[in-house]
Parts: sequence; C-alpha cells; structure tokens
Amino acid sequence: MTPEYNKVHNRFKFNGLHFSHEDLKEVAYSLIKEGEAYEKVTGNFLIDWLNNKDFLYVTTSGSTGQPKEIKLMKQAMVNSAIATGNFFGLEPGDKALHCLPSHFIAGKMMFVRALVLGLEIDFVEPSAHPIFDYEKTYDFCAMVPIQLKHTINYIENIKSIIVGGSKVTKPLLEKIKNCEPKFFETYGMTETVTHVAVRQLQSKSAEKEPYFKALEHVTFEQDDRNCLVIHAPKLVEEALITNDIVELQSETSFQLFGRFDNVINSGGVKLFPEQIEDKLQPAIKQRFIVAGEDDVTLGEKLILIVENPTDSKVDMVKAIKELKTLGKFEIPKEIYTTEKFSETVNGKIQRKKTIKAVLGS
Repeated sequence: MTPEYNKVHNRFKFNGLHFSHEDLKEVAYSLIKEGEAYEKVTGNFLIDWLNNKDFLYVTTSGSTGQPKEIKLMKQAMVNSAIATGNFFGLEPGDKALHCLPSHFIAGKMMFVRALVLGLEIDFVEPSAHPIFDYEKTYDFCAMVPIQLKHTINYIENIKSIIVGGSKVTKPLLEKIKNCEPKFFETYGMTETVTHVAVRQLQSKSAEKEPYFKALEHVTFEQDDRNCLVIHAPKLVEEALITNDIVELQSETSFQLFGRFDNVINSGGVKLFPEQIEDKLQPAIKQRFIVAGEDDVTLGEKLILIVENPTDSKVDMVKAIKELKTLGKFEIPKEIYTTEKFSETVNGKIQRKKTIKAVLGS
C-alpha cells in the first residue's frame, strides 16, 4: 500500500520524540511562535504539509534564472521520498540527520522522507558548518558542498551522504576519497521534487561512478540539442525538457557535460564552461567562473572571472599554463576580477548576472 501525504508513519521521530499528525501541528505552531528563524520556516512548512490541501508551493533557488514559485502535488513528494528510500535501502527506524534550510525543496523533502518512511530525524541549524552529535550513527544525510567541506572530519558515523545544490569541487572530492561513508552527487531540481538521479563518488567504501543513475520510475532521452529530457510520471505529469547537455549511456543513465545556455562557441569550437572550470580548479584558489566574451575574430573568446583574488593576474596565468589537462582552446584569453559574485539567497553563483556586471553588457 502506497503511503499518503496525510498520514504520519508510526516510526517517525523528530529530535527523539514521536508525534502523530495532530501532535505535529502543535509542534509546528510552537516552532513558528517560539523558534529561531530557521525553525519558524520549518514550522510554516509543516503547517502547509499537514493542512487539507493536496498541493503546496515551493520557490526555486534561482541559480539558472529568476526564482519562481512552483506548485507541487504532495503525493509527488511522497513518491519521491519512496524512490529515495528504495534506492538507499532506508527502513523504518533508520536515523537521518537534517541540516538543510526548509526554504527550498531539498530541506522540505528531508522532512517528507522522515514522515513517509518512518525515519528518526535529528534537525539541526542549517548553517555552513552544521553542529550535530558527531558520535551518533546516522544512516542518511543530505548536505550542500560547503557543509560537507566544513564537517569533513566529523562525518565518519554517517553511512550515506547525498551532496547537491552546487558543484562538488575537486579539492573536496579528494578529501572524500579518504572518508568512510558512501557519498552520492545528486541531479535534480525543484520541478522534479529534488533528485531524480544520483552518481556515487569515490570513498573508502565505494568506487566512483562516471554516470548518473536514475531513481525508480524515471527514464531519460535527449532532444535535438543533446539536452536531457526527463520522464518521471510519478513526480511530474509532462516530460521535463532541461538545458543540460548530456551523453546518454542508457535510458536510465547519463553523463553530464554542462548547460546549453552556457556553451561558448569560440572559432567554431564548442567549449563547456563547467568542464573547463573543473580543469582550472587546481590553479585558482578563489571562486571563479569562465564565460564567453564577444570577439571580432573568434565570435566569442574564453574569459576567466575570479572573485576577490589574492594572486596577481601574472601568477594566475602562469599557474594555468602549467596545467597539463587543458586543451589549447580551453586556456582563457582574458582574466577579469570582481569583488563579489552575484548569488542566490542560498549562495549559488548567478552566472549570467555576474558576467553582465563584469562585462557591462
């Protein structure tokens, strides 16, 4: 029998205590009335989840465009929770650490998974450096990369960690290799009710997987731009066409290259900023992006934009030229600097806004 959104699993616990559907409403009201700012947001979400409506509204992060409000069916959120539970083998009574803000879909879904699957969830303040019981064993946790970076020495007792929201950097990937938990990079968005595919990362417990693998009841195809098309009938009625360029390995697995709207055409050569940024990471200490700038000869030339650098442009050029992994078309023709990147409210770089501010066009 499929769980329903208006039922609370009898094994569900919130910070060590079991609550029924009605009890949880009282908890929500007390969080709103007496809680810290992050707890008030959680209280508001719980009120929305526990009401009689079969839908709620969720705001997108705004990393690829203007933030917008999306209507999600609660049963789709339940279906997503079940798919995640099945993929990771989560059972009633398993323990989950929740350290994400409840503003966005990822934080909301941690609660939904607990309510639906009967998890015992410990909710802590969703800061860049979350503080939790480092000695306690957890079966499951979701983090953004900056949280994982700051807690990398305290996560040995967490069995499975999913990482999403922004790119996992190479330095962080190197640190993960020496850790015991299993780590998974996620692919998804608000419209797909968080992740629809995951890719295992290399750690002491697991080998790296090159492809993202679909969760159950999800299949993929490509459009004529080689962009991913998602079929997830239990999550969203229509096929979802993305701007993510991929190579399909099968209808349930793909390799991700970058966004169609970020591709740079330099002298007829297509350059994928996300791939070049991966290669540049060992050479640049601060946050950076690469982009295309109009050029009379090439059409677009590759440029590098660095946030508040400590090295001189000369030193950065030297470090870039020493990289063995860059192709000749992948070396930036110009370096720009800026004091601060444009960001979304949850810290993601707004690429288009940043480029426009730097180039003034």
